[in-house]
Order: sequence, then structure tokens, then C-alpha cells
Amino acid sequence: MRNLLVLLLPLLSVASAYDLVREYSGQTFFDRWDFYGNWDNLTLGDVWWQDRNTATQQRLAYINDNGRAVMRVDNSSNVPFNEKRNSIRITSQDTYGVGSLWIIDLTHIPFGCSVWPAFWTKGPLWPDNGEIDIIEAINVRAVPVPVLVPYRHPVLTSDTQIGHEPQSTGSQGPTDCSLGSGCVVSETKPNSFNEGFAQAGGGVFATQFDVSGIFMWYWSVRHSFMVLSSEDNTDADWGAWGFQRADIPASIQQATSTSSIDISQWGTPSASFPASGCNIPQYFTAQNLVFDITLCGVWAGVPSIYTPACGHSGSTGLCYNDNVVGPGSPKYDDAYFEINYVRAYSTGPSSTPTPIATGAANSPNGVAVTVTSGAGVSTTAADPAGPTTTTTTNDAGATRGSNGSAKLLEWKELGLLAVSLVGLVSSVLVLV
Repeated sequence: MRNLLVLLLPLLSVASAYDLVREYSGQTFFDRWDFYGNWDNLTLGDVWWQDRNTATQQRLAYINDNGRAVMRVDNSSNVPFNEKRNSIRITSQDTYGVGSLWIIDLTHIPFGCSVWPAFWTKGPLWPDNGEIDIIEAINVRAVPVPVLVPYRHPVLTSDTQIGHEPQSTGSQGPTDCSLGSGCVVSETKPNSFNEGFAQAGGGVFATQFDVSGIFMWYWSVRHSFMVLSSEDNTDADWGAWGFQRADIPASIQQATSTSSIDISQWGTPSASFPASGCNIPQYFTAQNLVFDITLCGVWAGVPSIYTPACGHSGSTGLCYNDNVVGPGSPKYDDAYFEINYVRAYSTGPSSTPTPIATGAANSPNGVAVTVTSGAGVSTTAADPAGPTTTTTTNDAGATRGSNGSAKLLEWKELGLLAVSLVGLVSSVLVLV
């Protein structure tokens, strides 16, 4: 049966048309998110992730005059030694299964010494249910790092070629997803992080969560000088600085808050994690979307990583002492997300996310779903969710269930694969 599944994988057709199931934007952006409301007990950052009420009162989460959602690190307080700085982490109440597509259009990503922002996804039980890091970077590095983490999976390769055509434009990193770093591809396009991202006018990131694999794209908005000529082409010609979105696919530019979208003309992804190296529905359940900003912690604050980029930023050369402690401005003036929208799409038959019963979120069903949750309820410290760099020890029980349960799992996997093989039924029967 395993061999049959392997034979079927190359036959899977990648979905190209998606229906919108949720848009997070404008005045209602924060309505369907839970605020963490505790200290960073996950990546050991020097922050308190605030609850909804406190974050709103302190203007750590708000909608600005341009109608964009802003999430930021506190830059107005003078933090005493041995205290933490206030920040934000939010998790979507909606979860999205295999067959989903997420697009985020934003004008600013947090950056600066000690700053560790992330826009990522996780299953209900982290890290067992998988993790996809869409935007994640630290300090003042030039580019973000897309990361794929199917927990307990021995090896998942992110192939750089299919035949003679490049499958991803990013820079290949580790391909063993059982390691703490997960499978890594670094973005190579300019202006994808740091001050260059903001100066260019922002950009768009997209992630396809598909049975055929997980694929990520990035397109920059370009800040350029546009010549505006008079009709007679005389010396009256003049120009102005502005933002061009020519690099962003037309299907995204033309999309609305209610329209479907076609991804067939998007070109080569920045990062590709094909299903030839991993059975996606087996290792990834329906995913929540997560935004967070922490400081220092087990990645940005590690001396061997922090010092080369930011060791000069203060008198001690230590991440916490030279950044978190003391005045927040100007150190954290750029430590904020500014978001036009996040849109979630699905290939499933439902046009809106639907409530699911308790425990159903662990079953990948190929359509967007919603975990019922009270609005504004803070996630507690017991919520086992966080980025990949938290130290985790893999247990030896990687094999799921007994021989009988494994057999059931194989047939379940075959059923999931068959959904994408409607036009290939005869081929399936021959293979069987």
C-alpha cells in the first residue's frame, strides 16, 4: 500500500483556483483572533504577550488612519532591569486544512536588534501537528526564512529542481525536518525584510498548503521614480516618487474581499516543499495562523548569532541589557507589523469556514474550518504553540499505532489522495 501511495503522488495535480473563505482587514481585523496574554514561555523571549484589552489600551494592536492593522512592541516604556517588555502574539480562531491558500499584503515587518517577528501556522497540538513559518527573521538580517516543520518526520527534502526546471528561487538550507530548525529555504529576493522592505513600500507573501506540497512566494512593491510627461514632450516633463506593484501577479492585484483567485500564473515559488518527500495530510493537520513579536530569546538573543549583527548596539554586547532594558524609543520604533490584509482561500466546497466538533481539527479534511472559540479569550500558557527554535526532544515513538492502525491510516491516506484524482480513477484501479 505504501508503494501505491508513492506511485500516486506524481499524478496529483496542483490546485490553481481557490475560493475566498476569510479576509482579515480594516476595522474588523482583530475580531477573530485570540491574544496570548502571558510571558513568552515558548521561545524564552524577554516579552509579555498582552491580552486583548491591555494590547488595545496600550496601542500595541490597533487600526491606523490608513485602515491597516498594526501590531507592535512597546516603544514608549522605560523597562527596568529584570523586567520584560510588552509585545503581541495572536492566533486565529479559524483553522485551515490541506487545500488552503494564504496571502498577506503588508507594508512593514518588525526589525531591529533583538527583534524576532514571525507570521506562521501551527496545528492544534504543537509541534506534533506541523508548523509552517511564512515570515520569520531576526535582528537586522537582510531576508526572512521560510521554514517547514512536520514534527517527527525523519527527512523531508526541499528539491531545487524538477527535471531541468528550477522549483524554487530561494537558498536551500537544512532538509532534515526532524531537526529543531526544520526544513529551511532562505528568501533571496531583495527588500524582503529589514528597512529595505518598508522603504520599497512593503510586499506580498503567499503560501499554498496542498496535498502535492507546500509552496511559498514573495513579491516586492517597488519604490521608484515615475516620469510624468506633458503631451508635447517639452521641458515641462516632470516626475514623482511612488510605489509600483508591477511585480505582484495580476490575479492578486485584481482580487477583492469576495472574489476567488487563480494562482496558475504566479511563476516559480521562493520555497518549495514537494509531497515527494512527505505525506502532507499525514504530518500536517488543519492550521491556525499566528503573528508574534518576541525579543532576544533562543534565536535572536544567542550570543553567536546576536553579536555579529548587533554586538555594537550597546555597552554590554548583550541582547537583553542593550535593548530590552531602558527606553523603548528609538530602539523599537520599527518593531511593528503594518498589514493591509490577510486572505485565506480554499479549494473545498464551502464558501465560508464552518464550525467543527471538539477534536475534529486533528483530521485534515481539505477545506477551511473553524475551531469554535469565544472572541477575545486569551490563549493560556498551557497552549503548546510556538516557533520551531524551542528546544524539543523527539521521542522514539515515531511510528503511529499498531499494525492494524497503520493499515487504517494507509487507507485514509489513499482516500485523501483520491480526492485529487477524480479524473484518474481508471489509472488508480489499474495500479491496484
